[in-house]
Amino acid sequence: MTVYVLVSGPFTGGWVWEETASRLRAAGSEAYPVTLPGIGGPRSAGGPAVDLETHIEHLVRLIDGIRTPRLVLVGHGYGLHPVVGAADRRPERVARIVSLDTGLPEDGEAAARSVPDPEARARLANGDGDGDGHGGGGDGARTDGAGPGGPGPGADHGWLAPPEPGAWSRWGSTEGVPAEALERLDRLAAPQPVRTLTQPLRLTGAAAGLPTTGVLCTANGSSVDLVQMLVDSGPPRFRALADDRIRFVDLATGHWPMLSAPGELAEVLRRAAAGEGRRVTASGGTHERPTHLLPFLLDVPEVPRERRGRIDLHLPCGPGAPAGGAPRRPDAERPRPAVVFVHGGPVAPDQRPTPRDTPFLLGYARYAASLGAIGVTLDHRLHGLADFALAAEDLAEAVALVRADPRVDADRIALWFFSAGGLLAADWLAAPPPWLRCLAASYPALAPLPGWGAVESRFRPADVVGTAGGPAIVLTRAGREHPAFAATVEEFLAAAGRNGAEVETVDVPHGRHSFELLDPTEESRACVERAMRSVLGHLRD
Repeated sequence: MTVYVLVSGPFTGGWVWEETASRLRAAGSEAYPVTLPGIGGPRSAGGPAVDLETHIEHLVRLIDGIRTPRLVLVGHGYGLHPVVGAADRRPERVARIVSLDTGLPEDGEAAARSVPDPEARARLANGDGDGDGHGGGGDGARTDGAGPGGPGPGADHGWLAPPEPGAWSRWGSTEGVPAEALERLDRLAAPQPVRTLTQPLRLTGAAAGLPTTGVLCTANGSSVDLVQMLVDSGPPRFRALADDRIRFVDLATGHWPMLSAPGELAEVLRRAAAGEGRRVTASGGTHERPTHLLPFLLDVPEVPRERRGRIDLHLPCGPGAPAGGAPRRPDAERPRPAVVFVHGGPVAPDQRPTPRDTPFLLGYARYAASLGAIGVTLDHRLHGLADFALAAEDLAEAVALVRADPRVDADRIALWFFSAGGLLAADWLAAPPPWLRCLAASYPALAPLPGWGAVESRFRPADVVGTAGGPAIVLTRAGREHPAFAATVEEFLAAAGRNGAEVETVDVPHGRHSFELLDPTEESRACVERAMRSVLGHLRD
């Protein structure tokens, strides 16, 4: 008989699993839906002093009290942190870990790092746990219809209130959740002790070899195909997902499958317990180094670089600049056009080097500078799918700073977007300023991918292209693009055709997403050169 221990994400308890648990029991299994200590605001036992370690110890005691020798531990969202912590303490009791629509945490990682709501993540980072249960504007815990009082504020003694009604999508897609289930979620959701989210997970490595299944909710933006794409991209954290002990299963619903598809979830959990699922593999093209650290495909000279806040200016050199590695001076004869390169993401906030210091953006900016323009690189705050508004704000500030520089011709600016950064093009297509001469995009997402419900509706370039005139558009397409990205490009091109917007396409037939790093071929080089010269040509018109 299979025994499941079911641990939910923040603000919820064992009640959220009731229907899935009943399906598992009807199939002959045992199921233990868990309500972790301290979930319930100031009225709950333990209060805000409850932390991640409290929850791990609670699960360990539960495991010790179950007679069945081997258990399947299921963690959803935050719940995977205490699940992995408990498995590390009792690896001999764990038959399998199931990560439900969330990534496996590593040693030293706090759950706050992966909180999808940018406002909540910022409060946690700033130590702003809300002691009155209001969570920065909420109306408190809704355990019995009344908002509780509580202890004083602060990350060490605070609470994070659950989302307001209608705002659960900021924590994950609610696709498929019936209205009555959403109402129950609103009514029963309770504040989360801040320290459960901010305390780092400490692991000994004892559970590192345990079989693991990732259940990926496709309507929330995950899929086995996307995992394969990440594995192929090369970073060690993703390459580890190709281990033979790990399997993946797609589930066609949103982030709350226990509410939207409880029967399907129960069946997927039974399949996971049996070791079923798809294994992703490391292809022959997987690199030893992470993709973002691979060399740029063109050999471009270094140029002077100036750092100003979130941006770097890469400056062209004067006509008489010495060759080789000797110091060179920026050409101050006349203002130059500028190309602002906008990276994709989401990018982990602690990734080092940051995007503007990677060979990729350095290569593009230096290449632009070598051809007489000012290349601008930018670190923006796209750390999660709900962060596009923050990233858009960073981009707007960066462009204003660039245009104010006396060395820049403020009337000749180009923006060049990459990958998911392409969604940030929407603002500039909806209301294009006259000084924006060219908008370029390479293997972009030009509409939110399936399940990206956390992305605000304004970030849909495919909806606004050609509706307000606008700049020249140069679009680079990878022939071996991921289907989800390619579909948004086709949607964009169809809309451009209907609205009379001209788009120059540069095709890389054998290139993959990030082909400049993954496929440094003559075909790729020629396409990068063509796209760059086209962009600079529009700046000189």
